Amino acid sequence: MTDRVVPPAARQRKRPTKQGVVLSAELIVDTALRLIEEHGADALSVRRLGRALGADPSSLYRYFRDTDDLMLAIADELIGRTLRSWRPTGDWVADLRELGLRMHAGALAHPRAAVLSAHRVTGRRHEIQAVESILGVLRRAGFPGPEAVRIYHAFVDQALAFGALDSAGTALPRSAREAEAQVWRTTYGRLPAESHPHIAATARHLVTTMRASSYPAALDLFLDAARTRLDNLPAGTGDPRPH
Repeated sequence: MTDRVVPPAARQRKRPTKQGVVLSAELIVDTALRLIEEHGADALSVRRLGRALGADPSSLYRYFRDTDDLMLAIADELIGRTLRSWRPTGDWVADLRELGLRMHAGALAHPRAAVLSAHRVTGRRHEIQAVESILGVLRRAGFPGPEAVRIYHAFVDQALAFGALDSAGTALPRSAREAEAQVWRTTYGRLPAESHPHIAATARHLVTTMRASSYPAALDLFLDAARTRLDNLPAGTGDPRPH
């Protein structure tokens, strides 16, 4: 794609595509998401998208400047899907835990797209909503502005990093995943106590634990640390709590 996007008011295609659908930015994003999960990053080509949509590839320029513009829209859509049914309750720890787990689950639902988009900053509607919502949760909890931003930054980066890490593992062929899981049993599970006493003492726990994501545990540790940090803030350092 090249830099020749059509203004929003002029984008609507009047005639259906060959498959009988009317093009829209939402339809293109949904189709691109499906193709990425099927084919990886190579799916983001004008020709492949046009073929999947039953449309002239050049018509995609009416909605997106280039493939990077489309990638940012995909990243923002993933954020939107995470936020769609999340509502803060006023319990900031429970709210952030629920959101973090939703972010992680959303990445695993679209693992290839998550790996491609986790490091992007979209500046778009859903991302802006997420930043505003998370900062609101933290400031209402009593974190002053600089501390709220610090906690927000660490919270989001942790969720995105684990999402990308676990998504990359999910994208491996099943045989590779099973072979790696077996390493914990056949290699670590058989190391002698004489040479590796700590591994031998915890081998059965390694075998049962290391196959699963550590994100829930890491998230709980992070939130415990954040709660301790809030409890130990000097008196008078917080901003006035917003409503």
